[in-house]
Amino acid sequence: MEYINLLQWPAMIVTLCASWFVASQSKRKRQIGFWVFLLSNALWSIWGWHDEAYALVALQIGLAGLNIRGASKNDQESNGKDA
Repeated sequence: MEYINLLQWPAMIVTLCASWFVASQSKRKRQIGFWVFLLSNALWSIWGWHDEAYALVALQIGLAGLNIRGASKNDQESNGKDA
């Protein structure tokens, strides 16, 4: 078994942890969650590229964009701006 195939397991765990943080009522924990989601996007993209799962890579790029948007809106909310 190639070691890169094992990458899907940490990617899954990181994704679950990110989901936990993003669902928090704490703005700080949500911010952490968005950054952890970006890490999971990178891990899934690496695994997907290796396995030639290009739809998964495209999905991760789209989700990374949404995570960046979410982090930005979370910051705006933290600064008292209208999100």
